[in-house]
Amino acid sequence: MAETLILRGTLRRHSNTVTAIAMLTNGQRRIVSSSRDKSVIVWKLNPLALSANGLVEEGDSDSMALGKPFRRLTGNGYFVQDVVLSSDSRFALSCARDGAMRLWDLSTGTLKRIFVGHLEEVLSVAISFDDRYIVSASRDCTIKLWNTLGECQYTIMHADAHNDCVSCVRFSPSAIGREAVFVSGSWDCTVKVWNLSNCKLRYNLTGHRGYVNSVAVSPDGSVCASGGKDGVTILWDLAEGKRLYSLDAGAIIHSLCFSPNRYWLCAATENSVKIWDLESKSIVQDLKPDQPPSKNQMYCASLNWSVDGNTLFTGYSDGTIRVWGVTGGATTTTNRDSVSLSSVLKS
Repeated sequence: MAETLILRGTLRRHSNTVTAIAMLTNGQRRIVSSSRDKSVIVWKLNPLALSANGLVEEGDSDSMALGKPFRRLTGNGYFVQDVVLSSDSRFALSCARDGAMRLWDLSTGTLKRIFVGHLEEVLSVAISFDDRYIVSASRDCTIKLWNTLGECQYTIMHADAHNDCVSCVRFSPSAIGREAVFVSGSWDCTVKVWNLSNCKLRYNLTGHRGYVNSVAVSPDGSVCASGGKDGVTILWDLAEGKRLYSLDAGAIIHSLCFSPNRYWLCAATENSVKIWDLESKSIVQDLKPDQPPSKNQMYCASLNWSVDGNTLFTGYSDGTIRVWGVTGGATTTTNRDSVSLSSVLKS
């Protein structure tokens, strides 16, 4: 029996688009979400949310059985565009339309530090896997490298920089040719790979025919996926800086994420959530939750997998987080530790 995803239920408390979802990795059953309602919410999940059994139908008055808000982090006077966590899940870093980033202590809910330096709104942030560095991407067309004290170490604005809004930025979990790298996407239709040590351009990746909304790096750091206005997801080999192939999503792509334990790539699009099997290049599933008739089409803006890869959290423009569970089949983790995803895609 093939693996499929079924809707387990919803988490409702945001009043506007859910812009990002981050997963705690310290064993606590919690997630963190950001929203255009100017807040960040820490959710406490019930075992039901991560169980392969219990189901809660969408629209059910008891849908909050999957979890409830544990803490709301306020103090952002503007839309919150992104939220990421430190490797130990002790801190959350959010960015907002006011051009600032805010570092939160999740154990107390207190604001620890504000990062100020961008001239316009910060659209995306990322924390390095050793928690030593932060990168931020802004509408002011720059990328900034920070230390955790809130001090800007470098601003990428030289000849190799993006020439339009930088919409997304993510670290690679592994070094490329002994160099730690991070990846950025921009409204100038390019994806760029940067060396962390000196913020110099490593690769300039071209191929998109519209602005780029999202970049994601595979768990082994060998492949990057990018997507945006043109509705096409492009897979890139990070070691060689080459295009591997593309997948047509058929609609604007808002967010991308790799499964942590399957060769799956998920795309949040204007029309649905598409899940591809990267080995076969086929669609595993096209998720379209029921919605009442409305003048404004509801769409998925953000998504992320649970640490074990068995639950997919999807954030929508109606402020709802829909929770999907994998059922059937067997987890395809064979050789994930010994064979890079780039090698699989080339075979």
